[in-house]
Amino acid sequence: MSFGNLKVFSGIQEALILALMLVTVLALFYVEMDVIYKVTLGVFAFTIIFLATLASAILKQQKELKENQLKQA
Repeated sequence: MSFGNLKVFSGIQEALILALMLVTVLALFYVEMDVIYKVTLGVFAFTIIFLATLASAILKQQKELKENQLKQA
């Protein structure tokens, strides 16, 4: 996953997120559950993926900011 030219995840992180997405989709469509459990599972998976993406992007931006501050000093 990437935001423009900013690559957010490393290879392993991308593989884990894709695995989570695959397991979620398989569980939503092929497992016999009540609708409320399917909705909860979908929201939970989306939240994990969103927060992982957000945290990774923020950490990379902080690292770049710190590197730029060190170059200026």
